[in-house]
Amino acid sequence: METITGINVGPVTDWLAEHVGLVAPLAFELIAGGRSNLTFRVTDAASRAVALRRPPVSHVLPTAHDMVREHTIIAALEPLGVPVAKPLGLCTDLSVNGSPFYVMAFVDGFILRDRDQAEEAFGEATRATIGENLAATLAQLHDVDPDQAGLGDLARHDGYVERQLRRWRTQYEQMRVDGADHHRLIEDVGDRLAARIPLQQRTSIVHGDYRLDNTVLDRTGSVAAILDWEICTLGDPLADVGVMLDYWAEPTDEVAALLGAAPSTAPGFISRAQLLGAYGRHSTLDLSAVAYYQSFGYWKLACILQGVYARYIAGATAGDQGSVTEFPTHIATLAELARQILEQ
Repeated sequence: METITGINVGPVTDWLAEHVGLVAPLAFELIAGGRSNLTFRVTDAASRAVALRRPPVSHVLPTAHDMVREHTIIAALEPLGVPVAKPLGLCTDLSVNGSPFYVMAFVDGFILRDRDQAEEAFGEATRATIGENLAATLAQLHDVDPDQAGLGDLARHDGYVERQLRRWRTQYEQMRVDGADHHRLIEDVGDRLAARIPLQQRTSIVHGDYRLDNTVLDRTGSVAAILDWEICTLGDPLADVGVMLDYWAEPTDEVAALLGAAPSTAPGFISRAQLLGAYGRHSTLDLSAVAYYQSFGYWKLACILQGVYARYIAGATAGDQGSVTEFPTHIATLAELARQILEQ
């Protein structure tokens, strides 16, 4: 039987046949792009496709990569009309695959990870609408009442940024790698962020990593599904806005949040300022302190990438490993961007 990193093919096939109705034999394909939790496209003998999501294969931190939590979130949001993949099943029996996993409908569409994909998938006129759609969908998520959605117990309702600063700093410190200590830049920026946290205006469902390549777009450029709910929690919605702006690179940017040519640098995409304006048209929140949240977003991404790099060094090789060796330099660059925004 074929060996696939992260999948015990026989037991997983049996479970999917019993609980999801798939017809053996199954084909498992690791979907490129994930640097943390692993997502597989599973196709059965009747050509039905689903998506299976599981934690990394090694070096997993406590509380991270919680499949039950992710499944709970999308199961709560899907009936409310928030664009997510329909959940189909959750397996917590470790004898099946060694770790919990869940299964959801496979949403066809476009996941834009670079400029070439954006130019190939959409004409300029459609590209001009994608930012508006991305921002409007985020505002739709933030308008969901966590209590009414059954997610009121997902996390505390207050002190979001303070908790996030503490969480990611702790994880950064747990994921130290020899030769990649960044000369206390992460710690110093974290201290500055902690000293000037804005007042939280509302408690919303916060995705935590909201960006273009964590969505599936349909042919019209609308969001068909938001993906990767790994670090979703309750808290300050402006944290999502800051992250969205961080990832929305412009052609003139000297540094991008992610390595490579961002899709939003292709001709036709709206500017970062226009993206913020689009969110503002769909939200009643005061956006005047958004620069703080951009700084916080860069800093958090630096901490997250440190974890990815540590797992890579520790031998967790499944998933997209492209450019991982460049992470130490990029982590320092992101932290420096966060510092510069705070000083401005």
